[in-house]
Order: sequence, then structure tokens, then C-alpha cells
Amino acid sequence: MSILPMGLDLTAKRVVVVGAGTVAARRITKLLRAGALVRVIAPQTTAMIESMWRDEKIEWIRRPWQSGDTAEAWLIIAATDDADVNSTVAAEAHDHRLWCVRSDSAPDSEAWMSATTEADGITVGVNASRDPKRAVVVRDGIEQALTNGTLPFGTSGGDADVALVGSGPGNPGLITVAGRRALHRADVVITDHLVPGELLDELDDDVDVIDAAKIPYGRQTSQETINQLLIDHARAGRRVVRLKGGDGFVFGRGAEEIDACVEADVPVRVIPGVSSALAGPISSGISVTERGIVHDFTVVSGHVPPEHPNSLTDWDSLAASTGTLVMLMAVKNRAAIAKRLMKAGKPAATPVRVVEKATTTDQRDLSLTLAELPEVDVSSPAVIVVGAVAGRVRLSR
Repeated sequence: MSILPMGLDLTAKRVVVVGAGTVAARRITKLLRAGALVRVIAPQTTAMIESMWRDEKIEWIRRPWQSGDTAEAWLIIAATDDADVNSTVAAEAHDHRLWCVRSDSAPDSEAWMSATTEADGITVGVNASRDPKRAVVVRDGIEQALTNGTLPFGTSGGDADVALVGSGPGNPGLITVAGRRALHRADVVITDHLVPGELLDELDDDVDVIDAAKIPYGRQTSQETINQLLIDHARAGRRVVRLKGGDGFVFGRGAEEIDACVEADVPVRVIPGVSSALAGPISSGISVTERGIVHDFTVVSGHVPPEHPNSLTDWDSLAASTGTLVMLMAVKNRAAIAKRLMKAGKPAATPVRVVEKATTTDQRDLSLTLAELPEVDVSSPAVIVVGAVAGRVRLSR
């Protein structure tokens, strides 16, 4: 069958959606992204569509479809669960020379919405001779190829820039889709020691990978050097990714790197990563907030001990808190921290969970008490969780 693939500019144009079920909700989401003025006609809606209406994103007419409802429309979506109603809507649209998408029957439709995926300003639509399931399979394959970099998709304008990307807590599968796409369009990747090696193994051989590690109490690359590398490579016309473990804005230098790029007039963007502050506890089955147990949590850095003049943490307040305490970079100073918390009144029997190398195949979970924390054998990187939820063991390894 011959079809004409094309794009429609629906900005500020009326689209009427007849029906308000889950299929209609998916269609409406796409229409809103395209800038359409969406009018829904249905006596009842799903919670999602009602939420869109309450947020004034759509218009909702609470009644069944009536003849004449196609007036003012540029496009009709027939998405009720009644085939006869959809057929009637499509017939009236045909009489008025309006395109109508029948969500219930592609073979009986004169128009249909492609299975689409988007990447870096490019939208790919797949049609498969009115076989939507086949179109989705092909779309998913294209989406995967765009994500893992096996299908090149150029650049948005070709301009050099800096992308500050969080790679996630350790498992290479936990980098975001946006982060992986940025990584595979990079000419230069400036990385740290916590980045999963598998992500770097995916890169083409012509990508310049620069090791800018800041190993705790070991070899360090100065932040000034890293900032200058970002600027110099971007000014040389390269696409630069600063790849950090976890999220570079949780006890990282992401803010300083933004400032350096802005001051140098270098385009910079941020792609957040999954922070180990949450992924560590979660991977061990810990909910840092749990109904009926704890309603707040605090994330602190333990890179300096409590008595150090550079410490900015109010350890006494944390000891008095009933919330969950999540500590990053605290392995070396765990004894001093535990003693300070107990000295300030935190019970020695307070549950503690230590999660080493969270989310990786080498993850190790240790359940203990605050009194036992100073003596336990722990290695970095590790997340230390203190509080009632740390004693709730759900997952076994």
C-alpha cells in the first residue's frame, strides 16, 4: 500500500479526541507535545486525562460524541471503546474532508499516528502498512540503535558544546538515555574513576578519553585543570562530555564546571545522573523514607571528620534527628563520625547499613549498629545509611 509520510504542524490548532481511555491518554500526550489545542469529548475520563484537564492543558466536554463535534477541528482522533461510535466519527470526518485516526482499527482508518522516537532534535516515525505492532517493533529497534550509538544521527546544528553527564552509581545500565546519547556523540570524554568502564568500552576508537580522576586520598587532577580541558576542547570545535560517577551535582564539582564554561562563553548543558545517595540504599532494599517510620532523610559528606575545622555539618542536630542519615565519602572517617553521633545522643544500637559498590555485581551489604561501625571492615566506594530503615532487611545477596 502506498502512503504519504509527512509531518503536521499542529501548533495552536484544534484537535478533537473522542473517547478518554488509556489509548486516548497516550495520543493526547503526543498532541500536547506538538502544541495542539486538545478538546476531549467523553462522559468519563481516566485519572490521567482528568489531571490534564484540571491543569488546564486540555478542554473536556463531558458527554458522548454528537454530530457536529468535528467543527473547528483540523484533526480527529476516534478512540472510544465502541467500534460503532468510532466508525460514525470517522464517517463524518470523511464527509467534512478531515483526517481521522481510528485508534481501534488501523485498516479502517484513513490516517494513523506513526510509532515514533526522538533523539537530539530528530523525530523518527515508523509506518508498517497499517500494522501498528510491527511498526512498534521496528521503532524500538531504531530507538535502541540511537541510544547505544550504533545508528548515527548527527548533531543538532553541529556546534561544539560541553555536556556534564552523570553516569549513575556504578551499573552501566543506570546511565540515563539522554546521558548515553550524549556520550555516543562526543568527540572528547573527560572521565573520573567512578565511571563504569563498560560505558567507555562502547566508544569508538577515535573518541579522545581523558582520565581526570580525583582518587580519595590519592592521585588528584585539579579542578582548574579539568575546567580548562572542558573549555579548550570545546573552543577547538569538539563535542565534550564530562562524565562523572553518580551525579556530579551531589558532592561533586558540577556547579564549578558550569561557572567555568559560562565565564568562558562556552555552551554547556547538564544531564543529571542517578545519585548513589539514593541508589545505594535502594539497591539494598532500603527506602530512605517509609510511611509510619520516617518522613525525612539527610545526605551528608563524610570526607572530613566532625572535629575538622573545614567541616560544615551540624553533627549534633543530625544525632538528635529521627530521620534517615545517608553518608557518602565517609568510609575513612566512619569511626570519628560514629563516635560523635553517639556522644551527641544517638543510641549505640541505631541500625546501620553499609552498601559497598552499590548496583554493581560486586555489591556487598553489611547490617550492623552504630556502635559497630568504627570496627567493621569497609572499602570505598560505599554508602552508609543510619536510622530505623537501615534495619529493615528485605533483599538478600
